[in-house]
Amino acid sequence: MTERTERKEHIFDKYLRQDKLPHIWCPGCGNGTVVNALLHAIDKTGLEQDKIVLVAGIGCSSRANGYMNFCGMHTNHGRALAYATGVKMHNPELKVIVLTGDGDCTSIGGNHFIHACRRNIDITTVVFNNANYGMTGGQYSPTTPVNARTKTSVYGNIEPNFDICSLAATSGATYVARSTIANATMMVSQFEKALNHRGFSVVEAICDCPTLFGRINKLGDAVAMLADKKTRFITAAQAKNMTPDELSGKIITGEFVNRTNLPEYTEQYDVLIKNAKEEE
Repeated sequence: MTERTERKEHIFDKYLRQDKLPHIWCPGCGNGTVVNALLHAIDKTGLEQDKIVLVAGIGCSSRANGYMNFCGMHTNHGRALAYATGVKMHNPELKVIVLTGDGDCTSIGGNHFIHACRRNIDITTVVFNNANYGMTGGQYSPTTPVNARTKTSVYGNIEPNFDICSLAATSGATYVARSTIANATMMVSQFEKALNHRGFSVVEAICDCPTLFGRINKLGDAVAMLADKKTRFITAAQAKNMTPDELSGKIITGEFVNRTNLPEYTEQYDVLIKNAKEEE
């Protein structure tokens, strides 16, 4: 007689809302890889599931919190960080994670992003960067590369693109890192460090939009785009020894900022309130 073995709980059983699946993302979309990496990182941290709040803006990537089994808010376009700041200020014990896209974060939400960076409030921001506004039809975003074509730059984009990690570092974020869906193991590690970081952390996750950006730029299917990423990503250490010509077209990955010596915003605010009460 064969003993019946019970199925071991998978990480997706615990952290995905099974009744909300399947997802609505296009075949080959990189968002699933980013979500997978984030869930594995959350599991590694041992954070309590009911102490995590996901806050999302508008866009393909911002649909992610609807599939993930945590407390969550789906907010206005570009305003996720403003809502997240309110959540964190109300209850600093919560782990607040913002899920946002390149357009949502650095265009409509650009001001919220740079000010959240400079405050060093303890929020982890995951930026899904697929270089265009996918959900609304494939318009160019602040991270669309020069000369790339989109529905609103059909003859090629002439605007220099943002480097999200440089923008975050310059604005004061105390943990900044970048990885791609072609090196998901690195992405898990960066998410784990960002979640354990006390302060404002940003992880830029480079992912693909085969349906819109890939098709209009003739980059091939999802497999071809992923293979291309594997040939183009290099580490920050490798980049230090390369010339500008050699760096052209490369994606520099790794950890760019990890500062632990600066005060966190909600802690400073508590001290401010305490001092104000003592002066009354």
